[in-house]
Amino acid sequence: MGKVESQVMAGKAKPRGKYPHIKRAGDFLFVSGTSARRADNSIAGAQVDEFGTTHLDIRAQTKAVLENVRDILQSVGAHLKDVVEVTTYLVNMNDFAGYNEVYGEFFGYDGPARTTVAVHQLPHPHLLIEIRAMAYKPEKMK
Repeated sequence: MGKVESQVMAGKAKPRGKYPHIKRAGDFLFVSGTSARRADNSIAGAQVDEFGTTHLDIRAQTKAVLENVRDILQSVGAHLKDVVEVTTYLVNMNDFAGYNEVYGEFFGYDGPARTTVAVHQLPHPHLLIEIRAMAYKPEKMK
């Protein structure tokens, strides 16, 4: 099957549990569920104004999530073009149009197979979206 390796990346949000950002199993790469959370634990697309009102932006969060997935893949020499499957978790399906619009800036019809599902909640109340991905990137032969 080839090698099996796990990696937690420096410079990215620390996983909130005992799991890696990415796992290689032979020629396949599995990116754990990734959000818009930054390394400093702030969340892209989430602002709280001076009155305590929260403003959440699905487009900004989707862009940040896909950039995080891209960066995680690049850390092991892979790219978004190597992604073969994506599962997206949305807290509210009313955000589907905004998510879909930004997703289309990263992938076309020749992109990965995709499933999008609604979930009750994610690990932080400001998170609107989480994406997990599987990529195919053959190991280099020695």
